[in-house]
Amino acid sequence: MITPTHGAVRRPVAVLAAALLLAGCGGGGAMTTADQQPGATPQGGSTGAPRVSMDVAPQQLPGLGPKTLAQVPQKTRQAVVVTGRGKNSPISTVVLYERTESGWQAGASWPAHNALKGWTDHHVLEDLRSPIGVYALTDAGGLLPDPGASLPYDQSSAFTIGGKGFEGEPLAGSFDYVIAINYNRKAGTTPLDWTRPLGADRGGGIWLHVDHEGPTHGCVSLRKEHMKALLRALDPDRDPVIVMGDAAALRR
Repeated sequence: MITPTHGAVRRPVAVLAAALLLAGCGGGGAMTTADQQPGATPQGGSTGAPRVSMDVAPQQLPGLGPKTLAQVPQKTRQAVVVTGRGKNSPISTVVLYERTESGWQAGASWPAHNALKGWTDHHVLEDLRSPIGVYALTDAGGLLPDPGASLPYDQSSAFTIGGKGFEGEPLAGSFDYVIAINYNRKAGTTPLDWTRPLGADRGGGIWLHVDHEGPTHGCVSLRKEHMKALLRALDPDRDPVIVMGDAAALRR
């Protein structure tokens, strides 16, 4: 049973320990060493996303087309925009936008990883692609104590992970901090909840989590200090969402 340590009281969820290690990054098998893909690890700084002048705050989220913007709820005042370098690329950029009376204000730009094979409009189990779309951010957790999150936060040893990633990098610490992305999951529960409303074949356990310096199974990963900053910034009263996909898909 997982007990929340911060935020709203949750419904208790019983999860098998073996399944917990599979919950993150696509809900598939345990991550092991795979064939290396050159160029998958960012070297810091910008990852190629277009720069946007914030001298005058835009009224709409930059880089998003009408189809994507239509999925962002009118009540949303925080949007984590994940812009992938390309449809088949595991490298992306993350920016947290805050909606103010004068428009959308951009925060810092952070380098990130997404899934090994890039992005998809129809994510399925073990396709090694991250799902494109707009999803609510309602729940968080991790192996480490709550760093000051406003989202409900579940600290649990079930967030322990070992093994190696696709480039031979150690995965230990990847789940020190996580934020559940509400793709094929039940909102208002621990990120470890195994409920899959769309069915198990559509994957799940898509999270924001700590970067292990390599591609993921389906999640989006940020450096540890950036995950802590994001956890402290997200406010459930501002109805935060994540807008994620490759740049071309987001412009639709």
